[in-house]
Amino acid sequence: MNEQTRDLEIEATALQIRKIGNSVGVILPKELLARLNLKEGDKFYPVEQPDGSLRLTPYNPKHARTMKIARDVMREYRDTLAALAK
Repeated sequence: MNEQTRDLEIEATALQIRKIGNSVGVILPKELLARLNLKEGDKFYPVEQPDGSLRLTPYNPKHARTMKIARDVMREYRDTLAALAK
């Protein structure tokens, strides 16, 4: 793929912020929705990367961190939790 073709492809996927009612939003083309395996009503989260770019993911990073902490606590207090469950 030459540089000019790549530039045209990038421009074709550029998104524009639009006014929607009293808010603003971004309209995602259906081809992009298909590539991301998303449909209307799905949630996805922007995650800022160290280089300043954004990554879109269906996984809530805050929830993932919370679940890791919960698993660590449950592993550490396994015996206590088992005794309480009796």
